Amino acid sequence: MSPDRVVSKAFAMPLTSPAFPMGPYKFYDREFLIITYRTDLDLLREIVPEPLQVTDPYVHYEFIRMADSTGFGDYTESGQVIPVTYEGKPGSYTLAMYLDDHPPIAGGRELWGFPKKLAKPTLHVDTDHLLGTLNYGSVRVATGTMGYKHKELDIAEQTKRMAAPNYLLKIIPHVDGSPRVCELVRYYLEDIKLKGAWTGPASLQLAHHALAPVADLPVLEIVEARHLVADLTLGLGTVVHDYLAR
Repeated sequence: MSPDRVVSKAFAMPLTSPAFPMGPYKFYDREFLIITYRTDLDLLREIVPEPLQVTDPYVHYEFIRMADSTGFGDYTESGQVIPVTYEGKPGSYTLAMYLDDHPPIAGGRELWGFPKKLAKPTLHVDTDHLLGTLNYGSVRVATGTMGYKHKELDIAEQTKRMAAPNYLLKIIPHVDGSPRVCELVRYYLEDIKLKGAWTGPASLQLAHHALAPVADLPVLEIVEARHLVADLTLGLGTVVHDYLAR
């Protein structure tokens, strides 16, 4: 294979059988359980990279069911997202995500810089409540519950919240182990068609694990819980800050 042809085919690894296809990446009936809780503000400031700023001691713990996603298939995801500001405008920073499907792990890390790791999350209706769980190996590290569709939320308001900017820290090492790419990336959820939004009483339990440290941001108080169902497109990102630029 000629060098020019290598470059023309160089979208993702392996070259002759990429782990994920070209986008767009569309999701149908994507279901969210988002439990917002209060934690220690000093701990948040230690882990959120500047120039992002943390002003409130909140964390969104998310369980996301994606049964129909183009190119990625059927999978579930769970992790922590932190409300931040960038240049004075509100957004969200994804701290960590755990999921059970290889293509979105590879694509998420290589394209956008999503901090994805392999684990075993679930999200489903359990009789009268929505139940989200996360196992890392055989250890249960997160359990979230919310009363099922107790109260409807305003669709327009929740759509606006979903359309806010999201930030990621993309890290790709050089062959010698030094950083080759270290960038703050911004992306948006696009073409959002929110089909339903609800709230209800909620609980969240986090357990300590060396390789899935979700409990390092302790739950001090449940602030809000939301159950959302939407069709949407995961937009590609833009680099807003290059940490290696001199």
